[in-house]
Amino acid sequence: MVDATLDPARAEPAAGRFPGNMAIWVGITCEFVEFGVLFAVYFVARAHFPEAFHAGPGRLSATAGTAITLLMVTSSYCIACSVSAMRRDRRRQALIWLCAALAVALGYPLVKYLEVGRNLAHGLDGGAGIFITVYYYLTINHLVHATWGILGILFVLGRLAFGAYSAESHAGLEALGSYWHATDMIWLVLFTLFYLLA
Repeated sequence: MVDATLDPARAEPAAGRFPGNMAIWVGITCEFVEFGVLFAVYFVARAHFPEAFHAGPGRLSATAGTAITLLMVTSSYCIACSVSAMRRDRRRQALIWLCAALAVALGYPLVKYLEVGRNLAHGLDGGAGIFITVYYYLTINHLVHATWGILGILFVLGRLAFGAYSAESHAGLEALGSYWHATDMIWLVLFTLFYLLA
């Protein structure tokens, strides 16, 4: 009897199996706990300084926030397509999709750099009030996590290029996708809190 998890024709992992490996899920859990605490800080600060948080989003660049959101969602889509291609034993397609994910993901730190430059030019530094302080703390923290994800993409891309993954064994690629999707989900919350929730 053939194990269903080894069938390259399957587009999805076996029911009840988490994609990736245990280590990445421990990391994702830690990331969620960390940002859970940071979101609590956000809401405590918002409760104490409602006027600053009401006016805050209007001081930021909605264009930059939207651009980062599109980059994160698009790169997540590309990684998902890479995983799907690998499950079907289409290594070349998986490689192309992962290269696309990397190219798109690299746009995030670039946009963030331009956004911070724009903010500083408008006087939005660490001394510009509680909203801006909390904004920098949470979004720069997210950028650090995204940078780890970009380094992960580079690592997995190298392994994929040298044939380390197959339809039967690609947990590293799935782990990367799981981490990047988690980081993407956190950004969607940050985008809502800082750029939209006036």
